[in-house]
Amino acid sequence: MKTSIKLLVSSIVMLSFCHSGNAQFFKKLAKKAEKAAERTVERRVEQESAKKTDQALDSVLGTGNEKQKVPNTPPSPNGQQGESGGTSTGTSSSGDVPTSGPKTLNVYSKFDFVPGDKLLFFDDFSNDFIGDFPSKWNTNGGGEMVTIDGSTDKWFAINPGSFVVPITDFTLPEEYTVELDLRFLNLTNKTSSVIEAQFICAENANLSNKDAFAMTDLNPVQYIAVGPEIRNKFAGDPDPIRNQMKSDFRKVYKERMHISIAVNKNRYRFWINETKIFDIPQLIKDPSKINNFKIFMRGLNLDKGERMLISNLKIAEGGVDLRRKLMAEGKISTNGILFDSGSANIKPESMGIIRQIYQVLQQDGSISLKIVGHTDSDGNEANNLALSEKRAAAVKDALVSVYGVDSGRLSSEGKGESEPVGDNSTLDGKAQNRRVEFIKQ
Repeated sequence: MKTSIKLLVSSIVMLSFCHSGNAQFFKKLAKKAEKAAERTVERRVEQESAKKTDQALDSVLGTGNEKQKVPNTPPSPNGQQGESGGTSTGTSSSGDVPTSGPKTLNVYSKFDFVPGDKLLFFDDFSNDFIGDFPSKWNTNGGGEMVTIDGSTDKWFAINPGSFVVPITDFTLPEEYTVELDLRFLNLTNKTSSVIEAQFICAENANLSNKDAFAMTDLNPVQYIAVGPEIRNKFAGDPDPIRNQMKSDFRKVYKERMHISIAVNKNRYRFWINETKIFDIPQLIKDPSKINNFKIFMRGLNLDKGERMLISNLKIAEGGVDLRRKLMAEGKISTNGILFDSGSANIKPESMGIIRQIYQVLQQDGSISLKIVGHTDSDGNEANNLALSEKRAAAVKDALVSVYGVDSGRLSSEGKGESEPVGDNSTLDGKAQNRRVEFIKQ
């Protein structure tokens, strides 16, 4: 191949300079030109060869489009200074970026988030009217209820420059979880780099960040890659944490996301979809100073249709290891296994709990479990009974198909709305009643 390239290049060069009078000068110049041209031709040949090789591999292995992943860039090493200053004491457990697009139960099979087992607050905005500010929230800015994509699901669109705080009658315990669905609309390469979506565990329910806090900050700007940022502030703390990942989340920000937060006293963890983004053992320097949860958003341009939407916010007291509780007490009940509305389709973000059930079965081969589904009282009683049966069966199927549990060790049944544990006239009560039980046999 190289001999052919040299002959081709020599011919081109000689033709270019055959009419020149200064043979010695042009001979040297021709030699340099020959080498430059040779390198150019070689690069083109290599590029074409690489393309053909990729095409051949694609025909054997598949194109990879079925499970496309955003390129990963490792986060800043622990203990180094982040881009915005402050000291970093931890970042993502793996540096991975969540995949964009539809999520499956198999994708979430290693998801280790487990929601709290005592519901404190829930809002899917089903009782609010489109165009209104939601009734269970406070703000210093504004927002409104909207629907998108022809769906009946309701979303809270938060106005730029606004703090929004759920109105509650409790303070956060030392161990709790927060979950919500998040969407950004109409992001483009011209979306401002000052956009911020902050998820704040704070000292007070005031509409500012003047007191103690620990937060994750997302920046969905599209023309540059800006990863999530973690930071905190506590009075008298000489070593505040502030660190930003160096990963590219731009595709993730353009999809619907599920956000999960777990606080266990000083430890703080944050997930986007199935991927753990931060796991900081001492982010909450003083757990007694963290009593509320709030959200702040700025930078989006409403005139260009840019919006930030949230839905299905759930705050629960937790931290109990369901595996130990099931082993010790022989029975657990959880409302952390979620299903699509009116169906038995398990939401992938529920796999953290199902994974723990699998770990119990894996540890003790003598255990068999009965899985019992429950619903709220919305709709027809007979339909609710059938739905609860299907949901319990779906959990059983997930244990068998995703984790390989022997189906003979599992049974399932549904109780419908017949055994409520909460008030079906309230959103919180309904959320408590939509639950799954696991009972040792």
